[in-house]
Amino acid sequence: MATELSKSNIINMLQNGIVNVKFTKKDGTERDMKCTLLESMVKPYEKKTDKERSVNDEILSVWDVEKDAWRSFRFDSIIQIDK
Repeated sequence: MATELSKSNIINMLQNGIVNVKFTKKDGTERDMKCTLLESMVKPYEKKTDKERSVNDEILSVWDVEKDAWRSFRFDSIIQIDK
């Protein structure tokens, strides 16, 4: 991770406002995302399949405020975080 922030610090930032996260996607491309975990902005997650997902502490699901949808990224793929 390019940042010195811990996972809990990143989650705390997201729970308190909109954060710009730059990260490397699984396909190797870079993505800038404005996201949050602020309760007043996120919509409840709606399951679209009956498939059960295992919990992975290396991945964080966040609300993408520009796409108005849930997205996720890996903590170890973060390049930069700005508030």
